[in-house]
Amino acid sequence: MLCERCQERQATVHVTRIINGEKTELNLCQECAREIQPQLKFSIPQFLAGLLDYDPDLEVQAPPAVEHCRECGLTYEQFHQTGRLGCPDCYHYLAPRLDPLIRRIQGSSQHRGKVPRRAGGNLRVRREMEKLKAQLQQLVQQEEFEKAARVRDQIRDLEARLDKEADGR
Repeated sequence: MLCERCQERQATVHVTRIINGEKTELNLCQECAREIQPQLKFSIPQFLAGLLDYDPDLEVQAPPAVEHCRECGLTYEQFHQTGRLGCPDCYHYLAPRLDPLIRRIQGSSQHRGKVPRRAGGNLRVRREMEKLKAQLQQLVQQEEFEKAARVRDQIRDLEARLDKEADGR
């Protein structure tokens, strides 16, 4: 497919705009896309940064707890514009602003990784227990004591299994 603007090069950029419910599509080559990018008012870093800051429950953004990374000097505003951190220490210094964003995108700010089925038996059981304990707390707060008792029994079974495996080694 040729570029719809220059009719010379292969179209590799495909732009779809929906304005007031009206959809228009544009197929461009790299050069033409670069030329009209200011007209599109779109950049991927700005788009991602906008997603990171969007919180429907909060209309006002939280003020920065730390102004910049003390190692590389990157500010949160620079991260917001580029979507990139400057160094590994940025995670530490900008954590008050980054943690909520990471949690919103990935569901947690701690990496848990995957556990191999064959080798991760105890770890899998411990994670299941953590999950059940959180569920138990929630059920107790909701005063669903019958369900809480069933979850408590599941936790005891898992604890017994761990104790049994520990004694067998």
